[in-house]
Amino acid sequence: MKQAWAALAALALALPAAAQQFTMKISCPTVNDMNTEYMKAMKAGIEPRTNGKIKVELYPANQLGQIPRTVEGVALGTIEMTLVASGFFVGMDPRYLVFDAAGLFDDMDHGNRVFQDPQIRKRLANFSADKGIELLITYAANPNMVLSHKPIHTLADFKGQKIRVPGAAPLQVEPFKHFGTSALSMPLGEVLPAMQNHTIDGAVAGLTVFPGFKYYDVAKSMTYLPGSYLILTGGVSRQFMKTIGSDLEKIVRDVSRDAEQLFFTWLPQDVERAKKNWTSNGGELITLPAEDQKRFIADVTRVTESILAGQPLVKAEYDALREAAQRHRK
Repeated sequence: MKQAWAALAALALALPAAAQQFTMKISCPTVNDMNTEYMKAMKAGIEPRTNGKIKVELYPANQLGQIPRTVEGVALGTIEMTLVASGFFVGMDPRYLVFDAAGLFDDMDHGNRVFQDPQIRKRLANFSADKGIELLITYAANPNMVLSHKPIHTLADFKGQKIRVPGAAPLQVEPFKHFGTSALSMPLGEVLPAMQNHTIDGAVAGLTVFPGFKYYDVAKSMTYLPGSYLILTGGVSRQFMKTIGSDLEKIVRDVSRDAEQLFFTWLPQDVERAKKNWTSNGGELITLPAEDQKRFIADVTRVTESILAGQPLVKAEYDALREAAQRHRK
């Protein structure tokens, strides 16, 4: 009997990693948006294709904690993947700053064509690699908007306002300071109460975020930030990808690539639905005058290039994105 138990124990130890069951926890701070659609696509694709060897658990709406905690969790390997605004990875790798540069892309579709470029994908795969995080996906998720209690109809209306921005790096803060705004970094989960109690006057986020969380009950005005798009990044734990073995890793990567088609199909439709949701609930969508749009992009570009002049590593990525953007213009 002892010999039989010993044989069974030895067999269990000898089983390959692919025969084990792994759990892939995927987190995001939002609900009912592209992040959650991608998460659902990952679960629907990975579980059957791995014959249940990878169990995918979905945690939208900050269920695993605020953004900084989930980013730290992926780096430590306690969370397998998190989908967040790129600015929250800047502390791990300054190259993430390039995603906050205004004027790179003509529209969301243009941005997502650039992020599909093989050369760009190869470059992005190295971001934060030494911190245990690999970018599995990067995409232009929404036009960036400024939600505000006081409507922003012109650049002059920015002056004196206290605005939340999705990161504390100079490239995220200085452009707003240039227009007389006090810019504060704040996790998305803290924005709604801060708007409710008027701790802040406004907040920058992607268009679909505000109607998705019913911000129209707090403020009615959203203003487009010219040439500015919310870039969302899906950081996966390098430790997890290594642990599951090459066969399962390939499946995870293949399913993710298949899910990226949603960026060109479901996502644009969702943005239109969000616009209708916002206006049907009394919200206003504001576009700056043409001259202010040109000035915003020109001024922000000058601020960006001034900041990046002393950061050659980041500047190289900025130049690569600009070059790819030019190649993918229609």
